[in-house]
Amino acid sequence: METVVVQKYNLDEEQEKKEIVRHYRALLRALKPRLKKGDRELVRTAFEMAADAHKEMRRKSGEPYILHPLAVSQICVEEIGLGVRSAICALLHDTVEDTEVTLEDVSREFGNEIAHIVDGLTKISTVIDSSTSTAQAENFKKILLTLADDPRVILIKLADRLHNMRTLDSMSREKQLKIASETVFIYAPLAHRLGLYNIKSEMEDLAMKYTEQQTYREIAKRLKETKRERTRYINEFIKPIKEVLQEEGFEFEIYGRPKSIHSIHNKIKTKGVAFEEVYDLFAIRIILDSAIDKEKADCWKVYSIITDFYHPSPERTRDWLSNPKSNGYEALHVTVMGPSGKWVEVQIRSKRMNDYAEKGVAAHWRYKEGSGASAQQESKFDQWFTQIREILSNPDSNTLDFLADFKSNLFTEEIYVYTPKGDLKILPVNSTALDFAYSIHSAVGNKCIGAKVNYKLVPLSHKLRSGDQVEIITSNKQKPSEDWLNFVLTAKAKSKIKDALKEEKRKVAMDGKAALERKLSHMNISFSQHNINELVQFYKQPSPLDLYYQVAVKNIDLKELKQFSVLGDKLEPPKPVKVPEHVSEEHVKHQLPSKKDAELIIFGESSDKIAYKLANCCRPIPGDDVFGFITASEGLKIHRTNCPNAAQLLANYGHRVVKTKWVKNREISFLTGLRIIGMDDVGVIHKITNIISGELKINISALSIESKEGLFEGLIKVYVHDKEELDELVERLKKLDGIQSIQRLEES
Repeated sequence: METVVVQKYNLDEEQEKKEIVRHYRALLRALKPRLKKGDRELVRTAFEMAADAHKEMRRKSGEPYILHPLAVSQICVEEIGLGVRSAICALLHDTVEDTEVTLEDVSREFGNEIAHIVDGLTKISTVIDSSTSTAQAENFKKILLTLADDPRVILIKLADRLHNMRTLDSMSREKQLKIASETVFIYAPLAHRLGLYNIKSEMEDLAMKYTEQQTYREIAKRLKETKRERTRYINEFIKPIKEVLQEEGFEFEIYGRPKSIHSIHNKIKTKGVAFEEVYDLFAIRIILDSAIDKEKADCWKVYSIITDFYHPSPERTRDWLSNPKSNGYEALHVTVMGPSGKWVEVQIRSKRMNDYAEKGVAAHWRYKEGSGASAQQESKFDQWFTQIREILSNPDSNTLDFLADFKSNLFTEEIYVYTPKGDLKILPVNSTALDFAYSIHSAVGNKCIGAKVNYKLVPLSHKLRSGDQVEIITSNKQKPSEDWLNFVLTAKAKSKIKDALKEEKRKVAMDGKAALERKLSHMNISFSQHNINELVQFYKQPSPLDLYYQVAVKNIDLKELKQFSVLGDKLEPPKPVKVPEHVSEEHVKHQLPSKKDAELIIFGESSDKIAYKLANCCRPIPGDDVFGFITASEGLKIHRTNCPNAAQLLANYGHRVVKTKWVKNREISFLTGLRIIGMDDVGVIHKITNIISGELKINISALSIESKEGLFEGLIKVYVHDKEELDELVERLKKLDGIQSIQRLEES
């Protein structure tokens, strides 16, 4: 695949130079409104430094490497709205990592601020503790730790990732999967959280293009086919509104915008509907040119005009004017019943709000400098950054836990909860009364025994909802316990509980330390660091503190000390008894699969026949788009690329991915399942089983049908040879009268 792309690239040296200069000039044009005295020279110096550093390097597509930093720089300026200093950092973002250029060189030429950002963009090169982390996870962590410090690092990183996604075609399949999954796992949610909705949508669409190729192509094709009728419908919908807005003297833009392929696919998946039934394939956007003090009133006026023409759906009205999202998003969304009985979403916002919606954090800075942001917006943003700092101020040693905490706290929807005095607190959805207590102060959390929610007494684990007013009840006798960790959600609560438990453990451990000291003294053995380390290793404890704690709680009674010998004042542990050697892992890995797992052979890099297992979480069958993943304990596992766990595995452990391809083997059948929903008609079961067993001669493993109020839901498990056979079965079943939807089960 890569060679094909390289062949396509056939510019000679002269043409390449012209191409590089063209991109450089485009960057200068984009920066023009921002250039102050001396800036042009600085940008040129950065460009020349990067061009010289990367001059021998090529991208996988064959083009000169310098085109990548130039493209990233342009995305920063044009699509994110960053300025000259960020453009310089983007030009230099790969130099320190990949070339002879050092941070000192950057600092000498451009100053500490730019050197600091470039350092943030440079991948880590430290030794990784593989038990709690991976190089990828550590890199995410490093990037996130810079967020509270200087968010430009993340914004440039997002631009870098977006350009990599746009040029992913020339990469190998494993690289495509790894990069696409990282993007969906960390970068797209980050873009969303920082308010960069366009970038988030494009990242998700591009990731889907590689992880779910067939579905992506189908939806893109259907969108193209329906474009004409969509445009006609949008024009019909807009016409009466446009006329009234003009009569009322509004300055505005109004247009229809198609929803992203990723969000359409999500609707199809979660609602179980067909493409034709997804009502919000597009949204109508109205952007008003209003003065900052009239924005809200104008938006509500427009809302009133729209609802004069079309009936709104009350439960689908979203008012982010009164309560902006914590990432600064302000708008009024209303879903109305349009012509021909179609629901249509309309988004109403001002030009300033639109800038926030598209440029997020970058717009926040610009308006802050020009003091154009509302006080409410300021406090939302500042609250959010405070929240980030709290999570980041306690980067636990376990990186994968840290990432999970970060994602659950910052990438979920939020709820608004009030204190008894009416102060607003923003918490992630599913937060509990105990999370709320810790959000007030760690001392309040540690002593919390219960809460009153809307004046009713509730337990610590009570889940809060938006609009709740919460009063915390405390007691000086209360102490955090281990089980609290099971029902708190926020990183702040988790880290404070862990701190309190550690402190408690330390106090108990001191008693154990004293007991151990007495025991050793009694046996005339010195309480030295060497002896303690020997005991820690012998009892397989992670640290001396854990050893003392286990002694204190009587889990270790030290009677094995009699088996130790003493040389001088040093303890010598007893020699371990030799256990017969196990069969080497290498041997197990290469023996042929057992009958149960022999359904198919997956080819690794060297085309060896390798034993493998099919992952239970997604049950792949031949023809599915799959990847091989080397697990720590179960050897090679095969997952579908759209498996629920794929993004996390590939994003954190991309180095364990193995190249895989199916080999046709018509002898063996695979178990897979379908969920069928339809009208409960006489003989419908007979028709279904007739197609499966009679016409297609497919074996049924299990069949259960539940009927309720005129509808039936059937779960069918069948043995198929490959995806083609399953697809044909689904197509045939869909043609039956009254069948509403057919979904493949994730687990069989």
